[in-house]
Amino acid sequence: MNAPSERMPLEIVTTTDGLSSLAGGVLVPTMGALHRGHHQLIELARRVRDERGLSGPVIASVFVNPAQFNEAKDFEMYPRNLATDARKAADAGCEVIFAPEVEVMYPGGKDGPEWSRPVDLPECVVDKGLEDEYRPGHFPGVYLVCRRLLELCRPAAAVFGKKDWQQLQLVTAMSEREGLGVEIIGAETMREEDGLALSSRNVHLKPEDREAALGLSRGIREAQRLGQAGASAAEAEEAGRKVMRRAVGDGFEYFEVRDAATCGEVVEGQPARVLCAAKVGVTRLIDNDGWVPNE
Repeated sequence: MNAPSERMPLEIVTTTDGLSSLAGGVLVPTMGALHRGHHQLIELARRVRDERGLSGPVIASVFVNPAQFNEAKDFEMYPRNLATDARKAADAGCEVIFAPEVEVMYPGGKDGPEWSRPVDLPECVVDKGLEDEYRPGHFPGVYLVCRRLLELCRPAAAVFGKKDWQQLQLVTAMSEREGLGVEIIGAETMREEDGLALSSRNVHLKPEDREAALGLSRGIREAQRLGQAGASAAEAEEAGRKVMRRAVGDGFEYFEVRDAATCGEVVEGQPARVLCAAKVGVTRLIDNDGWVPNE
């Protein structure tokens, strides 16, 4: 095992020129607006790189992907500040920022070859009534951008947060299916002291929305409590759903206990996951955790 590497000055790369020389490290894909949760992902990436003695750097991509937004307004509202992101990434141990423009990722735009490449979505994001239903078109865009990032950066491993659970399952399946040879590593969700999952979108929560937003994590905890006490998945789901509905009201979208790997029906003896989503004010939030904690 190699000794942990020295901190190197941060390099910002905006084109594909020389990118192949950075292969073999660990990639943390982001859309910017970095927060403490991203800091955790980058720190994990650095530990993985150092412990395994990988030859490449710790890279964080910063790219707001237009292909995965359903609404132009949501895409335009997404916070962007590369200078701030670069400083935060460097503080966490990142060595390279890959911050391409849209034409670098998708030459020719929507009519170009990368945007129009076929996408065969895996089972975990098809007809599940979760993010696939509430964000139509989102997962094809995620598949496109993650495939492109992994192909361009050629890391040995990539770190994704578990908060976007369906996305994590999608990228894991995509890497295997495409034969990219990239290990996909899931990092635990980081939370505020009150339980709210960290998200770049939290900046849009008004003070009066904050209590309602806690309904997601509180619903999850209620379902977990019942799961630990021996309740069935259906019983835990119903109880957690009620807690969340009371908090978020008309913003409720879904609260489900599902098989962790397929996001389908719970399979006895297999790990399960509580997944939920709601719109609070102008902000759409998602959250999840093991039905029985640590699953």
